[in-house]
Amino acid sequence: MHILKAMVIACSIYSKIPVPQFSWEEEDMRYMLCFFPWVGAVIGAGLFLWNRVCAWGQTGNLCRSLGMAVIPLLITGGFHVDGFMDTMDAFHSYQTKEKKLEILKDPHIGAFAVIMLGVYGMIYLAAVSEIQDRRCLGVLYGGFFLARCLSGIGVVCFPSAKKAGMLYAFADGAQKQRVNGWLKVQAAFGACWMVMADRWSALAGIVVALVVFWRYHRRCMKELGGITGDTAGWFVVRCEVWMAVAVAVMSWMY
Repeated sequence: MHILKAMVIACSIYSKIPVPQFSWEEEDMRYMLCFFPWVGAVIGAGLFLWNRVCAWGQTGNLCRSLGMAVIPLLITGGFHVDGFMDTMDAFHSYQTKEKKLEILKDPHIGAFAVIMLGVYGMIYLAAVSEIQDRRCLGVLYGGFFLARCLSGIGVVCFPSAKKAGMLYAFADGAQKQRVNGWLKVQAAFGACWMVMADRWSALAGIVVALVVFWRYHRRCMKELGGITGDTAGWFVVRCEVWMAVAVAVMSWMY
């Protein structure tokens, strides 16, 4: 029963998928992160269906690309984008660690958040507009799953920048060794899915994801002393965007 509740909690927090509502107990959240990557699987399925509809309706590439940008936002409710924007404001403030953590808690957005969201949004649109081969699209779908596996691994393995907040509560309540192991198994599954779709674009995407993951840990430790819920969202957005770029570059070979 706790496993089913953990699944529902993951969908409730990280997506707009309609799920039953109930009071959360500590036992229910222990394995919640194990189901976080499956929100990415839903996004991948949504993108697959959208591309099938576009192929059937012979829509233009602009319509197809914009739909591929909107679908992840509709499914997640912009949950990770919110963290991305807060983190961009904090990192671009060039203030002390304490001041950056205060900026992360500020519900208002600044100029750098808007600028960087625009930059990353245009990079993502440019990348997905170039990915039309079905094999490369299959790699892209799997990337949303892999990004969330890595994000979950970061939550249970990396130190938290503060002893409060949603991320700390989940990491503290998680059965860390079991959750970490299960997330790594799922990450391996996601990587295999991507490789089966297309070997070379998958390898490029996986390498880029690992580099972004390494950079995520390094920058957060240097500037914040650990990760937060906002920086976890920052990582997911960056990982998805740069994997799309890697797959787009490899798709030029087809």
